Amino acid sequence: MRSIASLIRILVFAGFAYLFLNYVGTPEDEASVFTTQNWLWAIYAVLVFMYIAFEICIESLRAVLFKTLKPEAQAQYQAEVAAKKEQRTAWLKGLYAKLTRVKAIEEEDEIILDHNYDGIKELDNNLPPWWVYGFYATILFAAIYLIRFEVLGGDNQIDEYEQAVAQAKIEIEEYKKTAKDLVDENTVELLTDASDIKAGENIFSGNCVACHKAGGGGGIGPNLTDDYWILGGGIKNVFHTISEGGRAGKGMIAWKTDLKPSEIAQVASYVLSLHGTNPSDAKEPQGDLWVDENAPIEEAQVTQDSTQIEVLLETETVTGDIIQTKE
Repeated sequence: MRSIASLIRILVFAGFAYLFLNYVGTPEDEASVFTTQNWLWAIYAVLVFMYIAFEICIESLRAVLFKTLKPEAQAQYQAEVAAKKEQRTAWLKGLYAKLTRVKAIEEEDEIILDHNYDGIKELDNNLPPWWVYGFYATILFAAIYLIRFEVLGGDNQIDEYEQAVAQAKIEIEEYKKTAKDLVDENTVELLTDASDIKAGENIFSGNCVACHKAGGGGGIGPNLTDDYWILGGGIKNVFHTISEGGRAGKGMIAWKTDLKPSEIAQVASYVLSLHGTNPSDAKEPQGDLWVDENAPIEEAQVTQDSTQIEVLLETETVTGDIIQTKE
C-alpha cells in the first residue's frame, strides 16, 4: 500500500514540476520551453530523481524505526495503520453510496416490484444523485442560454467567429511588424529607413561587389544604377532575383539559402537606392527599360494651344521625361 502511495506522490510531483517549469520558462504566445530549450529536460530529470531518492529515504527511515520498536509497540503501530486504512475505505464506500444511493443486496426486498418476467424481478432503485443533479444543471444552463441569446440578443456563433477572425487579423499584423523574416516577394515593401539601407549596403559590400562593383556600376554583373533591368526592376522583382537567382546558366546564384528574407529586403532596397547615381565606370545598360506602372507621379505639367495638348510627367523610376501628345 505504501509503495502505491509513494508512486502516486512521485507521479504528482513529476506532473507538477513539468507544468511549473513550462509555465515559468515559456514566453507568452511561444512554443513550450521544453521544445526550444532541450537542456531543461536534464534539470527536470534531476528534480524527479531527487524526489524519488527522497521517497526512498523516507520509506527506509520508516522501516528502520519500525524495527527498533518493541513487539508490543510494533503491534500497536500496525493496528493504528489498519484502523486508518479501514477508515479511508469506509469513507470511500460512504461517498460511493451517497453518489449512487444503491440498496444493499440484503435490502433489495424493500424496493422489489410485483413485475415478474420468467423469474426476472424488477427493482425500483432511485436515480443516482450525480445523474439527477447533472440533469438539473442542464435545465439551468438551457434557461441561461435562452435568456442570453434569444431574449437579450447575445452574439451568436457566427458573430463570435467573425469577431475572433477580425481580432486574429489584428494580432497577425502586429506580429508581422516584429517578424521581418515573414516577408516574401509578394509582400516585400521598399525600405527607406537609414538603418535598413546601411544594413543592405553592408550585405552588398560583403557579397555583391565582386560582380557588380562597389556603387553598383557593374562588372561581371549588370549595372544596377540605370533604368534598364534584365529580370525587371522594382522592389518585388529585385527581391525575387536576389532570392531565386538570375538566368539559368549565366545569372547570379540564389541567395535565399545564405540570406534571411529580411536581409534580402534590405539589400534589394539598397540596390534600388543606387538608381541614378551614375558611377564613373558604369557598365553599358543591359536588358529592357523598366517603368513601374504603380510609381507615384511627382510632377505633372499640362500646356495647351489650338492644335495640341502636351502632358509632361515625371516619376521616380525614369530619369528622362515622358511626353504624351494628342493632336
